[in-house]
Amino acid sequence: MKIFFDVDYTILGLDDTLRPGTVDTFQKILDDGHEIYIWSGMGERWEVIEKHDLHRFVSGVYEKPTHHFHERLPELKIPVEPEFVIDDYPEIVAAFGGVWVPPYFFSRSVDHEMDRIYRIICDFQATGDSEDRQYRAKGTKIPLF
Repeated sequence: MKIFFDVDYTILGLDDTLRPGTVDTFQKILDDGHEIYIWSGMGERWEVIEKHDLHRFVSGVYEKPTHHFHERLPELKIPVEPEFVIDDYPEIVAAFGGVWVPPYFFSRSVDHEMDRIYRIICDFQATGDSEDRQYRAKGTKIPLF
């Protein structure tokens, strides 16, 4: 699968630390034969890839569409269709399918989300679905409050 991870508050905290478990989870995802892409609404975040030595895991780094998600992929020169998205922004997760994660802010936070993300990816790969409440199927409608 082509798996897209958001940067800010998904893998990177306000304090510029990686979410706990990111490196181990990325390695497991690659070992399972998937491809990892990084995107951000703030543009191509190569500085994050370099600072945290993530090159060995990443197949591409792109600007993330923040609206008209599918339609803007060509405009943003994203050469592949995301098959699974991990993001703290529920609308983009619902558009492509994947995992909505609570925002990650600081390294002192207790956080096991990367383990959960990996379990959901494994569920989805095995069954095409997950019963985890943070999983969103492609095209899911986001409730309006």
